[in-house]
Amino acid sequence: MKSYLQRMGRSLMLPIAVLPAAALLVGIGNWLPQDWFTATFMQAGGNAILSNLALLFAAGLALGMSVNKDGAAALAGVVAFEIPVKMLEPTSVATLLGIKVSAVDPAFSSIGGNVFIGIIAGLIAAAMYNRFHNVKLPMAISFFSGKRLVPIMSALVMIFVTLALLVVWPLVYAWLVAFGKFMVGLGWAGAGLYGFFNRLLIPTGLHQALNSVFWFDVAKINDIGNFWSNTGIKGTTGMYMAGFFPIMMFGLPAGAYAIYRNALPERKKEVGSLMLAGAFASFFTGVSEPLEFSFMFVAWPLYVIHAALTGLSLAFAAFMHWTAGFTFSAGLVDYVLSVRVPMANLPLMLLVQGIVMAIIYYTLFNFAIKKFNLMTPGREPVSDDVQLSSELGDDKYTRQAQIVYAALGGKDNLTVVDNCTTRLRLQVKDTSLVNEAALKSSGAAGFKVIDKTNIQVIIGTEVQFVADELGKLYEGKAESISLSNDDLQKNIDKLNGTAVLSDSESIGHEVFYAVANGQLMSISDVKDATFAEKMLGDGYAVEPTDGEIYAPVAGKVMSVFPTKHAVSILTETGLEVLLHMGIDTVQLEGKPFEVVVSEGESVGKGSLIARVDLDAIKDAGKETTMMVVLTNMDKVDEITFEHLNEVVNANDISATVRTK
Repeated sequence: MKSYLQRMGRSLMLPIAVLPAAALLVGIGNWLPQDWFTATFMQAGGNAILSNLALLFAAGLALGMSVNKDGAAALAGVVAFEIPVKMLEPTSVATLLGIKVSAVDPAFSSIGGNVFIGIIAGLIAAAMYNRFHNVKLPMAISFFSGKRLVPIMSALVMIFVTLALLVVWPLVYAWLVAFGKFMVGLGWAGAGLYGFFNRLLIPTGLHQALNSVFWFDVAKINDIGNFWSNTGIKGTTGMYMAGFFPIMMFGLPAGAYAIYRNALPERKKEVGSLMLAGAFASFFTGVSEPLEFSFMFVAWPLYVIHAALTGLSLAFAAFMHWTAGFTFSAGLVDYVLSVRVPMANLPLMLLVQGIVMAIIYYTLFNFAIKKFNLMTPGREPVSDDVQLSSELGDDKYTRQAQIVYAALGGKDNLTVVDNCTTRLRLQVKDTSLVNEAALKSSGAAGFKVIDKTNIQVIIGTEVQFVADELGKLYEGKAESISLSNDDLQKNIDKLNGTAVLSDSESIGHEVFYAVANGQLMSISDVKDATFAEKMLGDGYAVEPTDGEIYAPVAGKVMSVFPTKHAVSILTETGLEVLLHMGIDTVQLEGKPFEVVVSEGESVGKGSLIARVDLDAIKDAGKETTMMVVLTNMDKVDEITFEHLNEVVNANDISATVRTK
């Protein structure tokens, strides 16, 4: 859970990084004379961003929480966000419930700007991407496979979430309004409780419901309206705003400084720029989200402290009857404007209170970060061997690629990522730096060190998925791990466990046929150590006399390799069969091969698979041996070979496999 929240916190940095610019535009726009066109123009630009904060969070979280930071996840986040926003707007709710728009619960009036909805949408979209971005659908609907499926699934899940919100949201909203009205009667203590819950509810977006009670006319308080129209009680009106000024202008910037001081030396420059921008936005305009969201999830105890101090500030200012007001937020711009309003009472004392709050914030933040080792921005460990994440990915291929990448030495040692049908073909600076034990633990069938700079890792027919993830790691587009990670072995066990099937009684058998006319031979006799040593699995081979190649067994074509030299078939009993045409023929880029089947197609035993130019293979100095390999041997109970070392026809039985 802790690592998930840390990933969530890091993912929020992308939309948060936009907010200081928006705050600056709004702040300068408010500072300028309001009858200037430039003032209105700049405020509109900043508000265009701030009013879409929930949407930014949906897209940013979806992108950051997806396994490979893919733009398709961000698109799914936008789709997931728009579903509840449109379905729960007042006109839609009125149509759904068969009532007038005026009768719709006011809880739905601001659903589109609710950050909580954006966070839910982003997390659901990321989960859907991580689960479905590699899914292959049947041929008839294959267009919607993979990444195209993600927005569809996100929309489907959000429909059910929206139905739940239709029932739950008004109840929560009504409870908050009732709670706010109760606190009004508590005087300065109520102001303190309001300030505490105002900050505590920020992550859910429900603070808007609470604000409407105190700032506007929901409960006849109307603190903002009365303050600026001078119709309230001097020293009392503004009590639900004044205490925010010491927090936004002094407390939070001091907390940001504590976060900067506790960052690792090599991260101070990076963290300093983030904290400075956030502190300036908070001080100048009162926009606190850039700072708050930077530690809200990765170091939640700090946020609880922040909420408590905000409540303390509002309670003390209300108790002392020091008041000031704002129209946008509690920053310098609104403070300067409000001190001239007759309703303001001893507003300069809020600056003194602010200095005290700055000292308290810095002291408590600094103590808590050190005492509890909170992972505030810049305190994530950095090591020589790439370490961007403390946990392995959720996807099987991602986990395997992460372990392989770390075992190879990461970016410092790996130079080229390539693959053929069954193996990763990698170049490194020095193969002696490869951690062989970790490489074996990755779930790879084996590996071959070719020379000082070349190594091959045998994965199997799913090598393409692992290679894709490995490429993303190499390009810095995905999170890698460190071999020093304490949880590595646990995750390796998890990885290997995904391939383990239960030992059950035999449920059937498959009859395999020769794939070509020619000499049938044991897989152990082929001129490739990977196949001969059965690193990929057991099987047999044919040295063909002509170029027509047939299916050795009935099943479904799972993949046709881009260079056409290999085809994988899945049988009804669950056997994964690799038909590999020639040795090292991946280098021929498909020229000698004419594959006549496609992915998703069902083939019968003896169906024509490909026509192969055997002479072209021989002229290129390659072997023409046709190999049939069972790549999931955990499903195999027993193999019986027939006609080995004999001349056979393509329709001759070559093996009988009893399956578990």
